[in-house]
Amino acid sequence: MPYISVTALSHPGLRREHNEDSLVVGPWTLCGTVTENPQTMAFPLGRPLVVAVADGIGGQPAGEVASSLVVRRLALFGPALDGEEAVRDALGMCNHAVYAAADRAPELATMGTTVAGVVILEKELLVFNVGDSRVIEVGPAGDGGDGLAGARAATDDTLHQLSVDDSPALPQGRRTTSIITQALGGAPAFSAITPHVSTSPLTPGTRMLVCSDGLTDPVLDDEIDDILRAHDGGRAVFELWKAAMAAGGPDNVTIALVSVTG
Repeated sequence: MPYISVTALSHPGLRREHNEDSLVVGPWTLCGTVTENPQTMAFPLGRPLVVAVADGIGGQPAGEVASSLVVRRLALFGPALDGEEAVRDALGMCNHAVYAAADRAPELATMGTTVAGVVILEKELLVFNVGDSRVIEVGPAGDGGDGLAGARAATDDTLHQLSVDDSPALPQGRRTTSIITQALGGAPAFSAITPHVSTSPLTPGTRMLVCSDGLTDPVLDDEIDDILRAHDGGRAVFELWKAAMAAGGPDNVTIALVSVTG
């Protein structure tokens, strides 16, 4: 039977006092906690399965409240996310919910979050994001210690970003920025969003990385590529986390590796 495997980890990093990232995998959510050991879940292919990371906006109040609010709603909406319109509507409702929560409590004013993820349908893949968290398509792992056959040639491209960064153009020589051009919440008064949502055919063997910028900012694409060529599942996620920590762990890091089998 075809199935979906999701291996995930979330950690505050080495410089932040607490974790403002949240994660949803189907009905399961992980909000503002620490999981140094990757957790793996498997689901049958068929009903819509949502996997998403929400990264609370740093430097503003209650990022962890905004991110947890969003993933919990996506967990509830998940089984009904059967097309692009449904995903856009759900993200719009999440945006309204963040602003409404901030309006009810002054200490939450201007809280906001990014979100990026996928909805896996029986024959299609929906990719969505608002902000700069990412969805990256990755190739199959090689035989780097996980017993997987079919190592790919070193010249093959493995990483392909499927999400669209909501960030301004970078100056020459700079590869990252903390500035985002839209988010769920994050402003004193309500601001509508234009989510990025796309659909593509789902093929067996697809692997995707859903992550916050706590991974992609400090760790170069080539190193992420090398790790995902060599490893799969829990070992891959653990090695990605180690790479972020070795690069200084400047931010919260949340990683979900999604594999479609069969």
